[in-house]
Amino acid sequence: MERNDNKGTLVGNLACFAAYAIFGFNIISCKEIALDGNVTPMALFCLRSFGATALFWLWSLFTAPHEHIAREDIWKVVVASFLGLFMTQLSFLFAITKTTAIDASIMSTLSPIMTLVISAIVIRERITWSGVAGIVLSLVGVLILIFNCVSIRSGADSTSIWGILGMIANTLCFASYVGIFKPVIQKYSVVTFMKWMFLFSSLMALPFSFGAFQASDLAAVPADVMWQILYVVVAATFIAYFLIPIGQKRLRPVVVCMYTYVQPVIAMVIALAMGLDRLTPLKILATVLVFTGVGLVNFIPRKTEAK
Repeated sequence: MERNDNKGTLVGNLACFAAYAIFGFNIISCKEIALDGNVTPMALFCLRSFGATALFWLWSLFTAPHEHIAREDIWKVVVASFLGLFMTQLSFLFAITKTTAIDASIMSTLSPIMTLVISAIVIRERITWSGVAGIVLSLVGVLILIFNCVSIRSGADSTSIWGILGMIANTLCFASYVGIFKPVIQKYSVVTFMKWMFLFSSLMALPFSFGAFQASDLAAVPADVMWQILYVVVAATFIAYFLIPIGQKRLRPVVVCMYTYVQPVIAMVIALAMGLDRLTPLKILATVLVFTGVGLVNFIPRKTEAK
């Protein structure tokens, strides 16, 4: 049984790492799309939601054609869709046009802390000293990375109050989704749960889609930006949101959110690859702190409980 638990934990960690690595590239892609100016944030959200809905429903025909959501769980999936998809994605796409890269990154570090508090209140997740220490360690590491890595094209020259509120809404909504809905997610296959999540999200976005597409000029989008949009829809939405519930099924909510700290590490790797930054002992230390903190939150409580 312990070996199976360890295997499940490993799968969950790999899924979350891959998802947040994809999100790391997604930040850059969304900024490029925003800077191009031909696609509004709402239009990009609609493209993400409609595209992922079609892909998940098509995939479900081959993997889970007969699985349905129980009637008593439908309202829970609707709320999960509103918090985890509609508000999370929309607030992020809105906020990145009104915040600098550094400010947006700093505010995103609130997510694991919010998740720890929410999951402790709602699903009685136990708060341990090792968990708090892990969050603090990773937080120190990620702040070192943020302040010592070269930013790749900011979404704004300065941060406005609306950008701050947008990022707070983003982190709070996603932390609520991760911290509250693990019991529901565990009842269904990932494909079934996500196809309904994205369907409800698309229905929420539908009334806004007509005006959003009218305000956008898709025909004027350059080819390189069109590839960025394709990446956002397929990789950062369909694939990443398939991977996150795999982690949610196997890991504690705070561990899932701790992987948001992987994103600055990915940004550093991209900057190094593009010759925009250089590796220093401080950045190596920061990376070690990030992953040590994730390890503390992930594994130490399990060992303590085993005793």
